[in-house]
Amino acid sequence: MKKVTAADSLVTISHYKNLLESEGIPTFIKNEHLGSIVGEMPFQEVWPQLWVRNDLDLNRAIELLDQQKLADESPSEPWKCGQCDTENEGQFAACWNCGAISC
Repeated sequence: MKKVTAADSLVTISHYKNLLESEGIPTFIKNEHLGSIVGEMPFQEVWPQLWVRNDLDLNRAIELLDQQKLADESPSEPWKCGQCDTENEGQFAACWNCGAISC
């Protein structure tokens, strides 16, 4: 068993767990219930951690999570609103000016 990553949010770690398991990499979460003792221990010591069950899956797991993190950070292409012709940055799904949904 090898640790893949840790995060300050159980939601983030659960998302990563689902991503890896959908790729056939068995995982488990450590420190899932330690959030209640933050302050009694250093906060990074109690963050949820994602571990792979098979050491041979570690490199593939890290690669998949790195790709996911890049996808989360990278906005898509800018787009022009079909209703009001306003230019919108790619990360917006709705026009900032009129609220119309991008197509």
